[in-house]
Amino acid sequence: QVQLVESGGRSVQAGGSLRLSCAASGRAFSSYAMGWFRQSPGKEREFVAAISWNGGTTNYSDSVKGRFTISRDNAKNTAYLQMNNLKPEDTAVYYCAADRLSKDGSSWIGAYDHWGQGTQVTVSS
Repeated sequence: QVQLVESGGRSVQAGGSLRLSCAASGRAFSSYAMGWFRQSPGKEREFVAAISWNGGTTNYSDSVKGRFTISRDNAKNTAYLQMNNLKPEDTAVYYCAADRLSKDGSSWIGAYDHWGQGTQVTVSS
């Protein structure tokens, strides 16, 4: 079983930066891909970024490409999402998720079988 705990969400002004962290339990963290998703009120949960098991491959949604960076530290069992040049439309609850079957990092929400509880990011204009 994998437990994921996000942290780092808070309120920030447009143009600011935040780094979200996702701490994972268990010794198998380095063997599976990780993803970040977000959900705004009234909207479906959407893909943000994903990273392969070894960090060698990353994948981003068009809306965050060039502004967000996903990374991982397998020695610390932690994944990160660095968010720069934040915009009000980035306001959402951000979730990290583990894909234990694929090593590559998918944008498909159905690939992920373990989820954190979410952390709120609010960007004001």
